[in-house]
Formats: sequence, structure tokens, C-alpha cells
Amino acid sequence: MEIGEIAILVRLGLGAMATFFAILLWSKSKEAAWVFVILGVLVSYAEIIISTLEKFGILQLDFLTVWGLSGFETVHQVLVNLPLILFIIAFVAAIAKRRLP
Repeated sequence: MEIGEIAILVRLGLGAMATFFAILLWSKSKEAAWVFVILGVLVSYAEIIISTLEKFGILQLDFLTVWGLSGFETVHQVLVNLPLILFIIAFVAAIAKRRLP
């Protein structure tokens, strides 16, 4: 096995564990901040899976074109940046909840 393949397997394993615990937490939490953190973890794992499938040639998104970008670039950029947006929303929701009496 090459280093790149080991890195992919580690990333898949850690992402699966984070997603598993996020789903467990989702069933116990009703707070908006935690829900957005959980959604960020789920979207991050979706990016890991799609990138892995693309790297191994199982998934081809080249036929999609949005704003001049290939399908993989578009999907990849959305899935890489969406978790950060969801985390920002979660932090803002947590801060807003703390300010209110």
C-alpha cells in the first residue's frame, strides 16, 4: 500500500467515527448550535466519500459543468466549504443563545 492509500483509509475511518458519534449526539440534542455542528460533520464525511470515489475512478462528475467549472470541482468546492459555513452558523447560534437571558 502506498502512503496516499493509507491516508485515504485513515481519513475514511476517522470520518466514519466522527459521523457515527455525530448521529448519536443528534438524537440527544435539540439545540440549534449542535445541530449545525452535526450537519457540518455529515457534509464533511460526504466530501471524504465523494473525493475517495472520484480518486479511485468509481464516480465521474466531469459531465457536469456549472459556471465554467467541471462537475467534480464544483461539488468538491461546495462540500469542502459548506461544513465551515455550518460551523460558523453553529458558533453564531451558540453565542446568540449565551447573550439572551
